[in-house]
Amino acid sequence: MSDNFKFEIVSPDKVIFSGDTTMVTIPSYEGDMSILKNHVSTITFLRPGKIKVKKNDENITEFFVEDGIVEYFDNSLAVLSVSAINLKDLSKEFLDNLSKDTQDKLVQKDISDHERYMLNHKLDALKEIRV
Repeated sequence: MSDNFKFEIVSPDKVIFSGDTTMVTIPSYEGDMSILKNHVSTITFLRPGKIKVKKNDENITEFFVEDGIVEYFDNSLAVLSVSAINLKDLSKEFLDNLSKDTQDKLVQKDISDHERYMLNHKLDALKEIRV
C-alpha cells in the first residue's frame, strides 16, 4: 500500500509544484505542521517559512513562502500562494534585498502586532536559508 498523496503549490499564474509525496511540512500560524497520507482534513493559513516536500526517493525539495492558504482533503494537499519560490531558484542578492526590506518595515512605528509577527517570522525564515 502506497503512502503517497497528491501535492500542489499553485500561484495565480502557474503551477509551481505538482506531484506525489510522502510528507509535506508547512509553516502554518499554529506552528510547523507535517502532513502525511490520511491526515485529518485541514484548512489553514501560512506564515513566512519553508515548505519541505519529501518524495518517495527520500529527496527533499524546499520552497520559501511568505504567505498563502493550505487545504488538505481526501489525500490531496493544495497550497495557494503568490510568493512560493523553490529554494534552488533563490539568489543571495534576492535574499539580502528581501531581508533588508523586511528589517526596514520592522522599524516603522505604525505597524500592527500582526504585521510585526509576520515580519519577524519572515526574518527568521530568511536567516535559515543558505544559498
